[in-house]
Parts: sequence; C-alpha cells; structure tokens
Amino acid sequence: DVGLPCIIRHQQQWMTQVAISENSIGQTSLGTQGGGTQGNAGKADIAADLEAIAKRLEQVRRNIGQVIFGQEQTVEQSLIAILSGGHVLLIGVPGLAKTKLVDCLGRVLGLDTKRVQCTPDLMPADIIGSEVLEESESGRRSFRFIAGPVFCQLLMADEINRASPRTQSALLQAMQEQRVSVAGQNHQLP
Repeated sequence: DVGLPCIIRHQQQWMTQVAISENSIGQTSLGTQGGGTQGNAGKADIAADLEAIAKRLEQVRRNIGQVIFGQEQTVEQSLIAILSGGHVLLIGVPGLAKTKLVDCLGRVLGLDTKRVQCTPDLMPADIIGSEVLEESESGRRSFRFIAGPVFCQLLMADEINRASPRTQSALLQAMQEQRVSVAGQNHQLP
C-alpha cells in the first residue's frame, strides 16, 4: 500500500434538512434545521428549496475548487458522503492534496475539524479520550472525562494503516456506533 489513507467522520444529524449559508468572508457553512418541510408545502415550494440547495452546493464546490485543483470527482464524492452521513477513505500517493481537501472541507462547510496522525504507538485513549483523577481544593478526588479528537464533526485519521489493531478498532467502533465507552460510561459523539 503506497497510499496515505484518511478516514473522515462527520455528524449524521445532517440527514435532517440541510441549510447552507454564505458568511461574511465568502465561506459557505453547512448546518441543520430541525424537522424538514413543515405544513402543506406545495411541490413548487419543495422544488424552490431543492433549487436553492443545489445553488448553494455549487458555491461550496467553487470555494473548494479555488484551493483543490483537478480533484473534482473526489470533492464531489466527499460531499456526497458528508451529506449522506457516511465515511470516506482517501487513498493515493503523496502530493494529491488529501489532507488539504479535508482541511478545506472543514473550513468551507464551517465544521469542527480535527486531525490525528496515526503511528504504531498511538493508543485508543489518544483518539477517544480518557478519564483523569482530579483533586479539588477541599481535597476531594474525582474522575473527569477528557474527550479525545474523535469528538468533532470532521475527523481525519492520517495513515490509519500504521496504527495498532486496537486503535483501529476503537476508531471503527466510534464510527459505527457514534459513541465511545470509557470506564463503563458511554459518551455520544457530536
């Protein structure tokens, strides 16, 4: 394998109504609005909404195209995966702007984006988080959960093939279940 695999994880709540808006610096952000179409909206209203979304998605593509050149199909398929609540595995030789694409997607869509460089010594707790023992001023001790980088809307795990099987398993479990378990407690991912 000569590629540098990257896994992108994102929110599944986008499966509700998609709203894309342009902010003051020309970036386009993607969010959700609860519930979808309300009341007795006619076919014309639905068609107008779909047309507006298509125009906004075209603006997203143009904004990404200003940074990423010659990868239109990859950009298109990545956007489809994000909007449908899926995951993306990017494989390619160095220099094809895989990392830049993830960074650009996060910026243009206004997402909380994090990156993890996978290495053989990376532990599952480095990705999902862990509990630490804290002592208050009164001397009382308690555990506090510190969330790992998987608690974001868009995660890039670079060179996942270099991570240990345990770490890969923790990441895959988080992707599938949309939550992590630490010290017997479940923590929902955003």
